[in-house]
Amino acid sequence: MFSLPLRDGARLAGLEIWHAEEFADHLDRAREHIHPWVGSAFVTHDVDGARATLKRYAERQAGDGARLYGIWRDGVLVGGVLFTDFDAAAGWCEIGCWLEPSAEGHGLITQACEALLDWAFTSRGLHRAEWHCRADNDRSAAVAKRLGMTLEGVRREAWPYEGVRYDKQIWAILAPEWRARGR
Repeated sequence: MFSLPLRDGARLAGLEIWHAEEFADHLDRAREHIHPWVGSAFVTHDVDGARATLKRYAERQAGDGARLYGIWRDGVLVGGVLFTDFDAAAGWCEIGCWLEPSAEGHGLITQACEALLDWAFTSRGLHRAEWHCRADNDRSAAVAKRLGMTLEGVRREAWPYEGVRYDKQIWAILAPEWRARGR
């Protein structure tokens, strides 16, 4: 099984359908914290919803599309990173992340996203990677900056959440920029 060690005893590995109960437990701990920042279809409320989310990503990965990875710290699922979109033929992807509060501040998201970007640019030959976040999500924007991404623009009122529309930032990095960073 694929597993990549991260710092502080954490590891990055595929988040698969058989993790449904663990994913549901994790979402119980993370739900209120991540709900404003990730899509509502992702933040399920029970094991069946967790299984449906994991199945949706497994089907997309089987078609060489979006894929999902978990971050385990001391054997407990605490968050993850993902390709929300992945189009090898067009040469681009979008990455994202989520993390429960207990795991914040350890650099796990940045390190895990670096692994995704390195794989996308080096192994798969993609040319562009994007990062989308609500404009008021300072923590998410900080990750994009640490990854060397450039803020390319803002889509005004493009992020609906609980009856309010928020601006969405679009960050990106190109393969030559990634390689120039010495990755």
